[in-house]
Amino acid sequence: MKKKGLLILILVVVIAALAGCSGGNDGKLVIGIDDKFAPMGFRDDNNEIVGFDIDYAKAAAEKMGKEITFQPIDWSAKESELNSGRIDMIWNGYTITDERKEKVLFTKPYLENSQVVVVLADSTLAKLDDLAGKEVGLQSLSSAADALDASPIKEKIANVSEYPDNVLALTDLKTKRLDGVVIDEVVARYYMSKEPDSYKLLDESLAPEQYGIGIKKGNEALLTELQKALDELNSDGTAAEISTKWFGENKVLK
Repeated sequence: MKKKGLLILILVVVIAALAGCSGGNDGKLVIGIDDKFAPMGFRDDNNEIVGFDIDYAKAAAEKMGKEITFQPIDWSAKESELNSGRIDMIWNGYTITDERKEKVLFTKPYLENSQVVVVLADSTLAKLDDLAGKEVGLQSLSSAADALDASPIKEKIANVSEYPDNVLALTDLKTKRLDGVVIDEVVARYYMSKEPDSYKLLDESLAPEQYGIGIKKGNEALLTELQKALDELNSDGTAAEISTKWFGENKVLK
């Protein structure tokens, strides 16, 4: 009886563990996002989560026959959230890097981007070298930080302040606590379109990059299923429609 009881206990534990990391096997997917990353994923005036990646994910989920939930997360802990099983995907302007490839599985790139520096419209700064001796901000543990670390200008900057999200960094820029913000170009251009007289970009960018969707290592089945859905969205024109809605043109990579 003791052996039987032990076997039952082990079985219960295994089932519970599998349930906690279903990765979409139960027909549901939890997608981790930064809900202050316009226009990829953010809250509108009605506090609804909207954006290019949100529409793109919804369309892919429909192809996959999955029910999805968008879970705002601390972006600095995104890989931990994924590997713990609390989310099934990282999908919100998630830059593909060699370091991240060691932690997660990536889909094929779906969007081109670059890291740029935003300054106030009336700023005298024009190029990267002008940041020498200046105060610069960026989102913590983001590809913006990686791009700045790889640039020679990093050693000449007076101070780099890290923020939980880009909105706070841009707020400090507007109040002149910062001289510039390192940020994704797609994000920068979105805010510039909303406030055309507030910001401008330095002439030089820091680094080109590509966005992908991150999935927990070991879940190749979900990766294959998702990539198939994304390829179908490309071929049937849905991806182009979503891109045109948010960017005014089709920017989705084939």
